[in-house]
Amino acid sequence: MRFISVEKLGEIQNDATRIRNICILAHVDHGKTTLADSLIASNGIISNKLAGKLRYLDSRPDEQIRGITMKSSSITLHHVYNKTDHVINLIDSPGHVDFSSEVSTAVRLSDGAIILVDVVEGVCPQTRSALSMSYVEGLKPILVLNKVDRLITEMKLTPLDAYIRLTQVLEQVNAIMGELFASDVMEREEREEIVANHRNLSDKVNERDLADWQSVLEEIDDSNLYFSPEQGNVLFTSAIDGWGFGIKEFAKIYSNKLGFSEKVLRKTLWGDFYINNKTKRIMKGAQEKAKKPLFVQLILENIWVLYETIVVRKDKDKLPIMAEKLNIKLTTRDLRHTDPKAQLQAICSQWLPLAQTCLDMVCEKVPAPHNLTDEKIERLISGNNDFSALPVETQRLKKAFLLCDPSPEAPIIIFISKMFPVEKDMLPENRPKSLTPEELAQRREIVRQKHAERLEQKITTIIENHEESTRDTIVSDNVQNVKHEDVVEEKSDGALIAFARVYSGTIRIGDEVFVLGPKHNPTVALECEKAGEEVDSTFVLKDLKPGRHITKVTVNKLYILMGRELEVVNHVPAGNVFGIGGLEEHVLKTATLSTTIACPSFTELTSLAVPILRVALEPKHPNDLPKLISGLKLLNQADACAIVHIQETGEIVLSTAGEVHLERCLEDLKLRYAKIDINVSDPIVPFRETIVPPPKLDMVNEAIEKKATEVSLEIWTSNRQCRFEIDAKSLPENITKLLEKNATLIKLDNYCDIYTEENGEHEIISDENQLNERSMSDKKQKEAKIFKNDLETAFREAGWKDNVLDKIWSFGPRKCGPNILLNETDYKQKKFWEQEDNTNIDPRAVYDNSIVNGFQLATLAGPLCEEPMMGVCFVLKKWEIFDTSQSDSGGQSQGHLGGQLMSACKEACRRIISLRHPRLMTAMYSCSVLVNSDVLAEWCSSYPKHLCRRIEIR
Repeated sequence: MRFISVEKLGEIQNDATRIRNICILAHVDHGKTTLADSLIASNGIISNKLAGKLRYLDSRPDEQIRGITMKSSSITLHHVYNKTDHVINLIDSPGHVDFSSEVSTAVRLSDGAIILVDVVEGVCPQTRSALSMSYVEGLKPILVLNKVDRLITEMKLTPLDAYIRLTQVLEQVNAIMGELFASDVMEREEREEIVANHRNLSDKVNERDLADWQSVLEEIDDSNLYFSPEQGNVLFTSAIDGWGFGIKEFAKIYSNKLGFSEKVLRKTLWGDFYINNKTKRIMKGAQEKAKKPLFVQLILENIWVLYETIVVRKDKDKLPIMAEKLNIKLTTRDLRHTDPKAQLQAICSQWLPLAQTCLDMVCEKVPAPHNLTDEKIERLISGNNDFSALPVETQRLKKAFLLCDPSPEAPIIIFISKMFPVEKDMLPENRPKSLTPEELAQRREIVRQKHAERLEQKITTIIENHEESTRDTIVSDNVQNVKHEDVVEEKSDGALIAFARVYSGTIRIGDEVFVLGPKHNPTVALECEKAGEEVDSTFVLKDLKPGRHITKVTVNKLYILMGRELEVVNHVPAGNVFGIGGLEEHVLKTATLSTTIACPSFTELTSLAVPILRVALEPKHPNDLPKLISGLKLLNQADACAIVHIQETGEIVLSTAGEVHLERCLEDLKLRYAKIDINVSDPIVPFRETIVPPPKLDMVNEAIEKKATEVSLEIWTSNRQCRFEIDAKSLPENITKLLEKNATLIKLDNYCDIYTEENGEHEIISDENQLNERSMSDKKQKEAKIFKNDLETAFREAGWKDNVLDKIWSFGPRKCGPNILLNETDYKQKKFWEQEDNTNIDPRAVYDNSIVNGFQLATLAGPLCEEPMMGVCFVLKKWEIFDTSQSDSGGQSQGHLGGQLMSACKEACRRIISLRHPRLMTAMYSCSVLVNSDVLAEWCSSYPKHLCRRIEIR
């Protein structure tokens, strides 16, 4: 074990070639935190014997109780590789599906990923998610096949069977990597064709056949894509027992013993190879000739013997002999230990040290921060949009990313992936400092004098003839009161620290930087700067105007993240992961810091978690409502996945990813943020109102004729000045799903307002330039073209008329929902797909919005229980407006008629729904549940409580 000072770490951090940023990803309970403990123990922060038991990076009490990680935590480690000091910024991430958003924050700040797989459970759902995230973010992965000891102690496999099992797990992982690679290649090819066919958007993308795609996949080099022990990117470990190895370690051991070169052994220790004892050569075809593979004969059998001797037979007499053969020194305490697991760990941690092997592989395989690829940089800056479409000033920043230059001349570029809470008394600047003996003596004297003065004042007020015993009692009581007054203190509030990484430049205390929000657009910002608009340094997030996403802040707190603790530093150079304080008023969830507004906001985090569990909150005491709202703002800021919103009814709703996530959020609210008692409703089930097609057959299988009541509904405005006829019919399920999937595109095509969730409120972005840029991007144009074609095809296949798309007046609710308003009247409305308004001389044109708004209100709250509608197509068949002189009410104003028309349209839509077989729909969540066979019966008896329906059991 070794310990290194913060000053020494700071010196190493100045050299980007000696920095590695990695995260640990895996399914829940596959051994991430145990592996992290082993790596932390190599720095002397914790004892090797506590690895896997202490769970050092799980600092929350509920993490320790549940035994799962709920947040991403970072720690800076020191490692010597090839006689050179390195800094390893290690980020441990959760494996539970409810906390996938925390995994996204860890992946974005890393250059490599350690992906753990339990060799007994194999590839699990979150393993797939981890592989997908690491691939999408361009991380260099290292595969760790963990819990090999379970193959010996639990499954009782032979070394050969264990080898087969390891091979199967490795094939499963590589199959997933192959799927990711194939889908990525096809997406790139499609994107290239989109660029080639930009001017005349055609559908040639879909004309490729299977042979074309296969030829494209074969042309691209994927040799470094897959995991293979001979390539040195696979480790075999037992984190709980403290050992791990790669092919490289045993190649060194056996190169001298067997007389083969280390290079040959690296290629043959894994695979279908065996040693021919006659020729003393390594041959291929071990399986065909029923020979033991080298991996079994030279590696696994030795490990099996070790476990058999120590754990199974508990033969202590052979321990000294085995230690001598392995050139290991055991203490007398280890030899006399009664726990065989402790003895096993004492031997294995010296023979096959897990931390040394793992960190060596990290330093060798994971690229340094200055070796980022062009593809990853462009993805961070522009996402799927064309990088060349960005301003010239923004494109120049690509060089700063590539160089990872820490010099003062380099622009500062920092990405904040999340905000995490820390108690203020836990911050380094607020910790009590150690006192010298002289200072301690001086404080004791001051306290003694104060106590003496207080006692003397009390004693002088006592009557002289009181008994001495009474005087002693008073003195005793006063001393106790003094002690009590000294102890009682108010609990300090918490602070939010930004979890960030420097991509360029060096951030120092006192530097002034721009805080760029997620919606920041460098093109708009540069145009505003040219127009003379400046960023007000006094503004915070809540002071920004609509369409503005830049604030300015002076950095005053920088920290090195050391797990549960923080260490103060004066500067952080490029390539490092660190913490930054004092940004609570400037950052909501994520942000980008830079010294230039030409820097774009980093693309959104890749998150697979969707907040689907909603509950309503209210304070137990109404007077605590301001505290609840203030606490919810902090929760919304600190939790990447939690969403807080206030419904139109005034109800406060909290959306979370699942039950465990909800419990954590509520506990944080009660104990950390709001610090009040809260009433929580049962989970809110979202409902939708719809209609179904009328039945074609009755109870006796006779055809049902169309009833007279199913004709269109005619309705007048209250002043009898306007009459229209409306009908409703059900949309096919595939069309409804298509509309839901493309809601964002419908927004852009309609030029409707874009709503964001900044500051917990709906903010309307009215900047037309910004909206035009987003809507007219190459990617959006192509997606809109495909959406229109898919929608037209779906209507045609459902038997609707060919010109349905031209008759679409609006979508609803909120102009982008899964309901449609069709116009079949003689009135020629503006076509939904047209970008500009057409000149319309029809007198009904001034009331166009009244019809649309009435439709929007009706679809937002249906007639059954005021829930939004879904899958309904309203058809306006007739619309007539009579002259004012012919109306009963006489000269009504244009605005008055518009309001009556909107109300009448809303009422007509609701009434026609009531006449067309209305139904209430509820959401269903489909998932796969993985349980052990011994608890399957208990699970089957418990799932009906949650209104679940079992589909099948495998």
